[in-house]
Amino acid sequence: MTTSFRSPAGVATVFSADQKIRLGRLDVLRSSRTGFLGRNVSGVHSVPPSSSSSSSIQAVSTPAKTETAKTTKRSKVEIIKEKSNFIRYPLNEELLTEAPNVNESAVQLIKFHGSYQQYNREERGGRSYSFMLRTKNPSGKVPNQLYLTMDDLADEFGIGTLRLTTRQTFQLHGVVKQNLKTVMSSIIKNMGSTLGACGDLNRNVLAPAAPYVKKDYLFAQETADNIAALLSPQSGFYYDMWVDGEQFLTAEPPEVVKARNDNSHGTNFVDSPEPIYGTQFLPRKFKIAVTVPTDNSVDLLTNDIGVVVVSDENGEPQGFNIYVGGGMGRTHRMESTFARIAEPLGYVPKEDILYAVKAIVVTQREHGRRDDRKYSRMKYLISSWGIEKFRDVVEQYYGKKFESSRDLPEWEFKSYLGWHEQGDGAWFCGLHVDSGRVGGIMKKTLREVIEKYNLDVRITPNQNIVLCDIKSEWKRPITTVLAQAGLLQPEFVDPLNQTAMACPAFPLCPLAITEAERGIPSILKRVRAMFEKVGLEYDESVVVRVTGCPNGCARPYMAELGLVGDGPNSYQVWLGGTPNQTQIARAFMDKVKIHDFEKVFEPLFYNWKIGRQSKESFGEFTTRMGFEKLKELIDTYEGSPK
Repeated sequence: MTTSFRSPAGVATVFSADQKIRLGRLDVLRSSRTGFLGRNVSGVHSVPPSSSSSSSIQAVSTPAKTETAKTTKRSKVEIIKEKSNFIRYPLNEELLTEAPNVNESAVQLIKFHGSYQQYNREERGGRSYSFMLRTKNPSGKVPNQLYLTMDDLADEFGIGTLRLTTRQTFQLHGVVKQNLKTVMSSIIKNMGSTLGACGDLNRNVLAPAAPYVKKDYLFAQETADNIAALLSPQSGFYYDMWVDGEQFLTAEPPEVVKARNDNSHGTNFVDSPEPIYGTQFLPRKFKIAVTVPTDNSVDLLTNDIGVVVVSDENGEPQGFNIYVGGGMGRTHRMESTFARIAEPLGYVPKEDILYAVKAIVVTQREHGRRDDRKYSRMKYLISSWGIEKFRDVVEQYYGKKFESSRDLPEWEFKSYLGWHEQGDGAWFCGLHVDSGRVGGIMKKTLREVIEKYNLDVRITPNQNIVLCDIKSEWKRPITTVLAQAGLLQPEFVDPLNQTAMACPAFPLCPLAITEAERGIPSILKRVRAMFEKVGLEYDESVVVRVTGCPNGCARPYMAELGLVGDGPNSYQVWLGGTPNQTQIARAFMDKVKIHDFEKVFEPLFYNWKIGRQSKESFGEFTTRMGFEKLKELIDTYEGSPK
């Protein structure tokens, strides 16, 4: 069966005819003044050379600006990157001052190092600055030594909690500036990194967190590791800043080095410390996920690139289906910004995956907008060009044609909660963590178990944690001690909580409009009470996701019921996602006050109960009924019969 992916209606194009990106040819010249690849950011763009001309046209590290480029508008961040000496200046100087914060330019640069400057928005009488650090853990893999280090750092330098993120990483909040180098260097020296966890480059690469000893799962995780290595910055700015230039790198697979250095199709900046990124890096953040058929634990279609292992009838991986153009961020009251799910690009044999990914990244590097960051994600480029033109340009950098996508079975959301056999005689245990916040007795107990049994862990894209490599005789004592700390087996966790997600929002996120993490526990309890009132069973559920702003960190636009902050104690309601995260939701109502949730949601839940088709999810029901009918049901609802 072929999986069907649906996109929102009416968002095929974002730009008017005169705003669309245009293609032209520019000569590529050398200069010491700029890092552009013979391109500007919103007007004329260079096209990649065809295979017949690749020998005569090469990308170089410092081509001269053209007259057009001199007059083209660029965002402030683009200028900061250009003047930064590869993400060093003025951050290196700002870190040495006695001020508790860094200046605007350094705020932008420190993101590339894996950190955001924040302050407590609820404190009055001045700003109390601190920094959030985010690790980079491809496939969510966390060695035992790194977990114990992060646990210690949270207590000594943070706010006493760790946060598991929707991209399989840690976030450590509350680090003050004078402790940044100590914390960063501790992470680096204990098998960790924060390099590229934020900023305009490839972020953490997702893959299923389950430590199955199966060919396709192992291959997906290996591929995620290789993609992460391929797209990791090479110019040394991270180690210069935090460990005085000392390198803490493991040997890279030769296929990664070969793919990075290959410039047979004009992808690289020649003689540059950053052969793929150059001085300007990417126009905006870039997200990639890798998975296997049926397993959509990674929210595949929300990524800039989604990669799916395709195996033969004997289970041997043969290649990959590739999807492109996903992204969640948008801006309220700006219809030209939107959430979007990825669409099929094609299939490549397994030996070509790094070259294909690199070609996609370079296409975005060359043609993504750099004048207005609201439109700089790759989804806007694809929406403007269309998938056919995008594929044509990528193929010129790739040097080959994409094959037709292979048919795949239907997707499922897999949480991996509870006990599972790994396939090598050991077990793994998936534990639900509300909103990914590890603190208090839960944090203490997790530390004791992980340390006592010398366990490695994995972080899931649903903000949960997986304990790996557990011997059979350890299962009972581990289950008992975890339960005493509130880390329960899935049969004792409300199904609503198991699939719910929320971003941190207040008090530290500077973009938050209203509550998310602190508000979702009471929201889920109210949803459960509404379920009981209208007669829905305990094991029935809907996917609820809450964010404090429209940037979509908890991916609310894929939820069956998404709540997106649009004012104090107010949310925009999104309906229509599916439990397996293959259909995007649509905005249903604006400015729904939190105290009015029952007026809106109870009629919907009641009519879902009495009017759904066989096995029809809440998201599918709301899509089939249509929003006009749903609003009519809300307006005429008189309460459910007792």
